[in-house]
Amino acid sequence: MIDLLIAGGGPAGLAAAIRAASLGMEAVVVEPRTAPVDKACGEGIMPSGMAALRALGVEPAGHPLRGIRYVEGARSAAAVFRGAAGLGVRRTALHTALHARAVELGVRIVPGKVAKVRQDHDRVGACGLTARWLIAADGLHSPVRRGLGLDGPGGGARRYGLRRHYRVAPWTEYVEVHWSRHGEAYVTPLANGLVGVAVLSGERRAYESQLAAFPGLAALLLGREAGPVRGAGPLRQRARAQRAGRVLLAGDAAGYVDALTGEGVALAVATAGAAVDSLAAGRPEDYPASWARLTRRHRLLTAALLSVARRPATARMIVPAAHRAPALFGAAVRALQ
Repeated sequence: MIDLLIAGGGPAGLAAAIRAASLGMEAVVVEPRTAPVDKACGEGIMPSGMAALRALGVEPAGHPLRGIRYVEGARSAAAVFRGAAGLGVRRTALHTALHARAVELGVRIVPGKVAKVRQDHDRVGACGLTARWLIAADGLHSPVRRGLGLDGPGGGARRYGLRRHYRVAPWTEYVEVHWSRHGEAYVTPLANGLVGVAVLSGERRAYESQLAAFPGLAALLLGREAGPVRGAGPLRQRARAQRAGRVLLAGDAAGYVDALTGEGVALAVATAGAAVDSLAAGRPEDYPASWARLTRRHRLLTAALLSVARRPATARMIVPAAHRAPALFGAAVRALQ
């Protein structure tokens, strides 16, 4: 019998498979898309995320990131990462590196999409496969989470993300977060001649209309060769629990607040590893508490920043406050790294 079946071959699913294989477990990933997989993503990986990837033996190519800079008009505030740098990485490059490492370790990746899960006291089955355990790492709108009745209640403002690549030399070593009353735009250096620009907003409008809310940034990108637009959302997703019997939820499937702080990859790898480790230790009941501990800081800080950002009167204060209190801004950035 397979030790671990994994629904979803994104960063969380592949990280779980790599961790399981390194512990001597037989892992099989079920993924409907062919590699490399792309998706809407800010594509900036925090230092903690890079450390977690290296621990798995994964070293994607990308552009070093020195820190975070907040920008609004002519005002800005910058904070440098403590210690190691982050990395701007094309989502396809990240997926290629994770996929190659998983295959190197003997992970089997089969085409398919897990929707219905069958389980009893000692096994779980899906897509014609049977395993001792299943990790659902099938994204924001997880079919496994929904099928198990684990979708949490809605509520709160809905936010959506759009991302596009531009052929232009990066003008910064930071992830730049441009603020407006409509939302935020994230500029991530990815290579010598490439940047990614992701826009997060509560308004469902075309990418060009969203970018127009940031006139200084739009002027820098005017006339540049641009790639296709990819979207995701609504971003806020809740799960009633992170475990149901022999199924554990990891990555975005386990619950997601927002992309505002750029911790998605770091949290995906961390929660996937915690899920696998709980199974390897024979203590799956420990995983929900581990998930809560690993994600608590992100959930609290992101929710607090969102509560400020969604109100125009307070959103206008974010960049001036960061500019006037650089030490406090730096401490906040380092708490997230």
